[in-house]
Amino acid sequence: MRSEIGRRRFLKQASLSMLALQTATIARDRHSLGMRASADEALPIQDELLNLVNKERADAGLGTLKLDDLACTVAEKHAIEMAEGNFLSHWGRDGHKPYQRYSFAGGTDAIEENDGATDHGDPVASEEFTSDLIGLHQSMFDEFPPIDGHRQTILAPQHTHAGFGVALRGNHVRLSELYLARYVAFDKYSARGAPKSKFFLSGRLLDPAYSLTSIDVFYETLPFPPELPWLKTPRPYGLPDDRETLLIKLPENTFYETGSRGSIQIHSHGRFRVPIGLTRKQPGIYTVVVWIQKWGMGKPFPATQVCVRAE
Repeated sequence: MRSEIGRRRFLKQASLSMLALQTATIARDRHSLGMRASADEALPIQDELLNLVNKERADAGLGTLKLDDLACTVAEKHAIEMAEGNFLSHWGRDGHKPYQRYSFAGGTDAIEENDGATDHGDPVASEEFTSDLIGLHQSMFDEFPPIDGHRQTILAPQHTHAGFGVALRGNHVRLSELYLARYVAFDKYSARGAPKSKFFLSGRLLDPAYSLTSIDVFYETLPFPPELPWLKTPRPYGLPDDRETLLIKLPENTFYETGSRGSIQIHSHGRFRVPIGLTRKQPGIYTVVVWIQKWGMGKPFPATQVCVRAE
């Protein structure tokens, strides 16, 4: 049986992070002069941030993370948007939330996002830019309960990869961090479908030490491009309350308490196949979350956030 504590932590984690986000925002009263970070400058910064995160995780007895190119690309785009628009938000200018941005860019892993900002008034030297980014990350890691969402994300034991996006536009420094849990590989699927249609999603678990426990399918209406003032107002993000839980298919003449036999087909070598219904008449985004656990005994955790746009 899936841990409801694990599910609630996953659904509410972004809310905790957004409250903590404000403590990572630093303003400096200086005169404005524009400057931007080059792509070449971002690469060593990403490596430095990764090394810092891995030291923090090692000190906590956790596994190290690998740098993920796609996560870096998605995080960089979001950081640039925030710096150019002078806002700090988990939402982008198109209205997409972090897991939607990552999924529609081609990612399938479960992710969590940390964002931070520093605003200057004077010209920013490259060494000060780097110092700001390290300081922003450090302020996230140094959080204390109960407002410690960033720290929990950095030290989440299930994470395997990370991506870092940085931006300097004018006097605005922005940092976006994505933390990934990569345990599932999917077969080819379409990220678009028609309302009231159905498709089959299949894939395999990457590590035989883990097993699939259930799948949640979340629904939310299509996003809209928010106005800039809306983006400048801090608010939490998370998956919607509207969800359907799919269970593993039981043997013939065996039923769950609801009367269902389940719909997730489990095959050898960690493979699975499940029908996903885009059940609403109206357009929307469906997010498929696969829950897994280690050795069939550990606390289940989310391993995917696959988004499909129905319209």
